[in-house]
Amino acid sequence: MKSRVKEKLMYTGAGAGVVLFAVFGLLPGSFLGGVMGLNVAGLLLGEPAGGVLSRMIVAVSMLVGVLASGLLFTVTGGFLGWLAGTAVELLRKPSVEGREDNQTHHEV
Repeated sequence: MKSRVKEKLMYTGAGAGVVLFAVFGLLPGSFLGGVMGLNVAGLLLGEPAGGVLSRMIVAVSMLVGVLASGLLFTVTGGFLGWLAGTAVELLRKPSVEGREDNQTHHEV
């Protein structure tokens, strides 16, 4: 039976990434996206940009900032979990092969 340590740790890492995003990434992602949106709206519509279009640009930019931050935290957490699972499987594998070799030598 194939070990699923990598898969389990990948999902655990992605879950931890979501939690870290909720704690540390939501507000900064929204803030940085909003600042970029203000800069874009200022360049496109002029500096005292008021009105519906500039607010839509800022809102979409904030949403993109939050989504990018969430993607970064989740993918990074999943990757680190997968990497830990790979390390665990590699460390566990030689001992299993050694047992199989010992069993075949005893049978002969």
